Amino acid sequence: MKRFTCIIVLGFVSSCLFSQTSLPTFFGDHMVLQQKSKVAIWGKDTPDQNIEIRGSWGEKASVKTDKEGNWKVFLKTIAAGGPYALTVNGSEEIVFKNLLLGEVWLCLGQSNMGWALRNTFEGEATMAKAKNSNLRIYKSDRQNWHEPKTDCPSGKWSISGPQSAGNTSAVSYYFAERLQKELGVPVGIIVQAYAGTPIEGWMPWDVQSGSNRSISLKSELDETSKRQEEKLGFTEEKAFKTYQKQLDLYQKQMAANDTMKNKVKKRMLPVITKPARLGNQYPSNIYNAMVHPLLGYGIKGIIWYQGERNSKTVQQARDFKEQLQLLIGFYRKKWHEMSNGNVNKDFYFSMTQLPSWNPVQTQPVEGLEAPWAVSRHAMLEIISETPNTGLAVSIDTGDAFQLHPKNKKPIGYRHAFNVLHDVYKKPIVAHGPYFDSQNIEGNKIILTFNSVGSGLITGKKGKLNTFAIAGEDKKWHWADVEIIHGKVVVYSDKVTDPKAVRYAWAMNPSERNLLYNKEGLPASPFRTDTWKLFEKGSDEVTVFKPKKPKGYKAKDWDRPKMQ
Repeated sequence: MKRFTCIIVLGFVSSCLFSQTSLPTFFGDHMVLQQKSKVAIWGKDTPDQNIEIRGSWGEKASVKTDKEGNWKVFLKTIAAGGPYALTVNGSEEIVFKNLLLGEVWLCLGQSNMGWALRNTFEGEATMAKAKNSNLRIYKSDRQNWHEPKTDCPSGKWSISGPQSAGNTSAVSYYFAERLQKELGVPVGIIVQAYAGTPIEGWMPWDVQSGSNRSISLKSELDETSKRQEEKLGFTEEKAFKTYQKQLDLYQKQMAANDTMKNKVKKRMLPVITKPARLGNQYPSNIYNAMVHPLLGYGIKGIIWYQGERNSKTVQQARDFKEQLQLLIGFYRKKWHEMSNGNVNKDFYFSMTQLPSWNPVQTQPVEGLEAPWAVSRHAMLEIISETPNTGLAVSIDTGDAFQLHPKNKKPIGYRHAFNVLHDVYKKPIVAHGPYFDSQNIEGNKIILTFNSVGSGLITGKKGKLNTFAIAGEDKKWHWADVEIIHGKVVVYSDKVTDPKAVRYAWAMNPSERNLLYNKEGLPASPFRTDTWKLFEKGSDEVTVFKPKKPKGYKAKDWDRPKMQ
């Protein structure tokens, strides 16, 4: 099959050259198409060429290419099953083999979304039993670009097995593995992850141009680009020429089947990092290369694990909520539009709360030094304000020192529980307790929660010790806590007239005694107050990576078994 390629000349992308019939890489052997839908399929050919698409399940669609050679059809799919073939007839015939109809989920985020299964706790044991012809994985190299692309050139579908599963996102794999097992139908995951990237990079500029945080980042990177060009000589023209040389070398290596950089790492497509406006931090540049090409592909929903890069300070974490809501709204609108209405306009979006990281909590409430607490609460607010959103609570996972913790299995499963309950209407408990309301009675605050499941429990023996209570003076004290008749009663002899409660409000509350339901799912951190998180004009306190002790070896944490 022939793919279309773009030629870079003096730093500018010319029109894509094409010879006869071609499709993006996410249409290929072993792919999964969304069942019981009319899925978008598109590509290029010669202008005014008749195109016919035939699925071996008995459906077909046809169209004529436009004057630029573009074509797009919407092909009806039946209930889950396969394997099937998909035949594309245009200037030439292409046959995609061994495809399945099932459930398709898009998995997006930064490095913790991309963190490979082979590098996690239980990774090797999971890989050994990962062979599953009903679980398919699409993955492409990380890429950034200054304008929208139409393909992910290095992308490829693979059947789940020890190697393909081991190399893919652990969170995505555990999510898909659980989904496939419970639904009993084929599941395909499209994994697009890029380490160290801010949310600004994951959506077009016009979507976020009203966000003060996005404006600030863009201005900062524009200034950086100017300095890089004027003082260091990193011009756009030089960047494109260097990129083209690296791309030529990469293509020669691929043609010679020289695909491995070393015994472990495969060669990857080159990326541009300087000047900054062409790099992976700049607004829209990740979206252009890793999301835009996929717009309209038949999906059921998205799972999202990103936020570390946007939670370096409390102020930044506060602004993250608005940005994430903008992204969700745009993705839903655009996917619905590009799929001709066949992808739901309010498809499900499941977010990952940030796990525990940094020194363990010792104060009742951490302040400007705890932006991840603000990020977690922002996501909790989003699910109460935005329909069809879910949350994978992860404060009982993480690592005090490592930004990339190895305990990814609980996170993947918790995404699956959300989706199984909310999307597929399975009669299970979807998540842990979420704060619902508070009632002040004398010197006590009685808290009610939803999703208590079979009842509330502590994560380990002993009393809950993760709640803080404050009066009108806004001074926080550790609280005494009791679980009574499915409610949590909070009080302290230091606070006679209580006004508010916070729970697990810290970077790393993992060593406290956390609240769960009996199904083994943790409560989300929360606050009942609406007090200012910082004073206007306060300096932004940046959280940095802690120094790892010599000889440190990560180990998993104890937590209740998920039922």
